[in-house]
Amino acid sequence: MTTIMPQDIDGHPIPAVRLKEGGAHTISTGASSARNITAFDPETRIVSLYATEPVYIRFGASGVDATSSDHYFPAGTYYDVSIGGDKATHYTHIAALAVNTAGTLYISEKE
Repeated sequence: MTTIMPQDIDGHPIPAVRLKEGGAHTISTGASSARNITAFDPETRIVSLYATEPVYIRFGASGVDATSSDHYFPAGTYYDVSIGGDKATHYTHIAALAVNTAGTLYISEKE
């Protein structure tokens, strides 16, 4: 699995923050945009993403939708994304759209 997290001397990823209890989300991706059902916790500042197939993603509020004009996210990469904090807008949802093949987007809130 490809990651851009810091690595120890043996090449193993070093988690920068821990996983939030109850903060796991999955989105089944397909030909239509889909989003997480439960909003991210207001205290969450970072989410980790992993997709089984390439997807387009977009962060926003409860009505957010993803289109093919949004950010491309590759399959098989574990990636941390800031969803707000301090004076930045806090995103509550992520929407995903399959590029070609249906798959799953895994989202983990971190604290």
